[in-house]
Amino acid sequence: MTDTPPKDDLARHAAKMAKKKAARDKIMATKSDQKGLIIVHTGKGKGKSSAAFGMIFRCIAHQMPCAVVQFIKGGMSTGERDLILSKFQDICQFHTMGEGFTWETQDKARDMEMAQAAWEKAKELIRDPANKMVLLDEINIALRYDYLNVEEVVTFLQSEKPEMTHVVLTGRNAKEPLIEAADLVTEMELVKHPFRAGIKAQIGVEY
Repeated sequence: MTDTPPKDDLARHAAKMAKKKAARDKIMATKSDQKGLIIVHTGKGKGKSSAAFGMIFRCIAHQMPCAVVQFIKGGMSTGERDLILSKFQDICQFHTMGEGFTWETQDKARDMEMAQAAWEKAKELIRDPANKMVLLDEINIALRYDYLNVEEVVTFLQSEKPEMTHVVLTGRNAKEPLIEAADLVTEMELVKHPFRAGIKAQIGVEY
């Protein structure tokens, strides 16, 4: 059983939290603008696509039309894709355009062709102001291998993305021009991973 803190500790804590709340309220009072964000999830750590799909499911829950384009992942079944295709196709368009990771396809010309097709689909979805969020899953991999031109991607996002549309771009090794253009960048840091202990990707965790 935890002992109740002394009254003077409780009073100090209450005063500290009141001061923190006042400071926070003052900051929040200055934040009134809204805009469609360019959001980048990158880094070597796990969770980039998972976090992005979390935002997609938030949009679905709020009845906000959204879309997903997968640039690298092929026909492998994933929980997110299966759920969206079976339950939420009316509000979330889902396009798997890749044919697998580059080390699996071993065909650069084909990879470039598929990446370009995915980008054309992505532009179509982003241009449609009805879509409140568009997830470009693993596009950073396509950019890393120069299957797409990063300057072209950045220019499009800055000049043609509707004002209130959010675009989320995932994948490790995000290029600097994209990071500079983004409103929100999160780098997932790898601290520990079960793969290093010989544990392969598992259903419900990785897919």
